[in-house]
Amino acid sequence: MTVPIAFSAPPTLAERAADGRRARTRVPRSGHAALETGPRRPDPVDVLERQSATRVRELVPVRYGRMLESPFRFYRGAAAIMAMDLGAQPDTGLTVQLCGDAHLLNFRLLASPERHLVFDINDFDETHPGPFEWDVKRLASSFVIAGRANGFSAKEQNRAVRACVRSYRERMREFAGLRTLDVWYAQDDVDHLRELLAASMDAAARRRTDRAAAKARTRTHLQAFAQLTRATAEGRRIAPDPPLITPLSDLEPGGEPLAERLGPLLEVYADSLSSERRHLLRRYRAVDVARKVVGVGSVGTRCWILLMLGRDDDDPLLLQAKEAQKSVLAPYTDGDAYDNQGRRVVSGQRLIQTSSDIFLGWTHGVGLDGHLRDFYVRQLRDWKGIARPETMDPGLLALFGRLCGASLARAHARSGDPVAIAAYLGGGDRFDRALADFAQSYADRNERDFTALRTAVRSGRVTAEGL
Repeated sequence: MTVPIAFSAPPTLAERAADGRRARTRVPRSGHAALETGPRRPDPVDVLERQSATRVRELVPVRYGRMLESPFRFYRGAAAIMAMDLGAQPDTGLTVQLCGDAHLLNFRLLASPERHLVFDINDFDETHPGPFEWDVKRLASSFVIAGRANGFSAKEQNRAVRACVRSYRERMREFAGLRTLDVWYAQDDVDHLRELLAASMDAAARRRTDRAAAKARTRTHLQAFAQLTRATAEGRRIAPDPPLITPLSDLEPGGEPLAERLGPLLEVYADSLSSERRHLLRRYRAVDVARKVVGVGSVGTRCWILLMLGRDDDDPLLLQAKEAQKSVLAPYTDGDAYDNQGRRVVSGQRLIQTSSDIFLGWTHGVGLDGHLRDFYVRQLRDWKGIARPETMDPGLLALFGRLCGASLARAHARSGDPVAIAAYLGGGDRFDRALADFAQSYADRNERDFTALRTAVRSGRVTAEGL
């Protein structure tokens, strides 16, 4: 006997809007301008060191070395520090599925399964439910920090922040007026981006956008295959480039055969895929695996690249299995509902992104240190176009802010209540102005934390290594 699913009556539009306006009593929109960390704020280097304790020991100096290249690079690696600071602030209680690390370089061009080029969030290591404004504040602050790196004036930095936040607010208001499925189907493909920015783009900006789209289409798995592998007597294998790329056979000489090592992990991973994608995956065989150093904040987490081949050595599939630890946001929210952190990442990504990688899944297995660890898996590279803020003038940075703000609003509208969030934000620019003030304050805070890490390295408290 089939038991029918009981759906409770949803709140009315008026009730949802009232919830949003009621949140203003908890945190007035102008209240977001304040950054209150208090005199007992933990040492930021201690926060980083606690993270480092769970990572590959010999790669931690590489992480610190990359973070010390600039305040912006530090910011990219300091999501745990900002999560601590945001968790200490009053919040609206308007919950969405957060990206968790919504700085501007985590918005990029990506390939949809239908082979369309879309603009979306890319990194979900820290995804977790939480107040919508945490993502907006992290994104806004990244524009000030990037603007300072380029030597822009405070006025030019604020213009980029306000363009970003205004775009978020206005698009959320659009989503509040759409049907539920229309919100879910909304997508920012390249054609829609041109429409979104038509009034703001001159001929030079349009040409630059077209070049970026064309370049993203060249960043395929075949390009990665050519760059990362070499022909050997045994066939195609991953080319070593230690310590950035280190084959498993070099890390564990004389270890278990590859099939025995990877078999259980791949079976768990395959079970996380839909049936037709499991069928596709089983057409490939694993031939090599290597540890890879990735990103800034992720350095030191276990990340593996898997070379799989189909019909022959010219039919590759490159997968990246990246360790998933607890989100840095988890201590400041209602906790974690997942027993596998890879599944948390995948579930969050599928909820936020309009089009996720067809090979996105999760697994777990015993690492080289004997500990059971969680991983999420995706293709290593597939039509990815990455912004270069260091090449942007003030106008282009503000234009990119509009894109990021609109994309973040679309992500939040899928998982949260766009009616309530739009009602909270309102039609004026009070929230926009408050976020510009917050972003300036947080950029100051970030620079002091950057200096604290540099001082810790100079004193010998921690070690940094450039690569």
